[in-house]
Amino acid sequence: MTRTYHHGNLRDALLARAEEQLATDGVDGISLRSLARDLGVSHAAPARHFRDKQALLDALALVGFRRLDDGLARAVTEAGGAFDDRLRGLGRAYARFAIAHPRLLEVMYAGKHHPEASAELLAVARRGLGLVADAVDTGQRAGAVRDGDPDHLALLLFAAVHGVAQLATGDLLDGEPAADLLDDLLETCLRGLAAPTPAG
Repeated sequence: MTRTYHHGNLRDALLARAEEQLATDGVDGISLRSLARDLGVSHAAPARHFRDKQALLDALALVGFRRLDDGLARAVTEAGGAFDDRLRGLGRAYARFAIAHPRLLEVMYAGKHHPEASAELLAVARRGLGLVADAVDTGQRAGAVRDGDPDHLALLLFAAVHGVAQLATGDLLDGEPAADLLDDLLETCLRGLAAPTPAG
């Protein structure tokens, strides 16, 4: 039976089903025709929302970044004002997302670096790292974090946490729990970022 969708609902349904296919079959397993078949609509129906597969993947990347950014922003809010707590919250939130959605994360970063990436996608993609840089900047102004360009320090933190997530999804941690390794990493980062203790 052919399903009917109110305006806008088919687009959301296509994205939701595409994310499911991505998780099970990877990017190569996604096609607009198979999505149409799964949703019980004509094979031409998805073209009303996505001109081709790349447009679908770009939209999926945008959805992913928004979800990640929401999680990071929530982590900052829940952590309170202390830099150490904010950093732990941000690191754990990113790692949780990256480990739970590795293929979506690949699509997100591929979309971000695509030559025709939209201004909207680029802006949303920068937001998460901006939250880390803001936390570093706030920590510096409070005297808790050493001097240095906040954007550069945020990128170092991101690289470290992303590395743990990549090792975890690649099953390369030699049996060590990812959460334990991440907590140790964050404590090491906190020590490295701490402002020098004034000489007595």
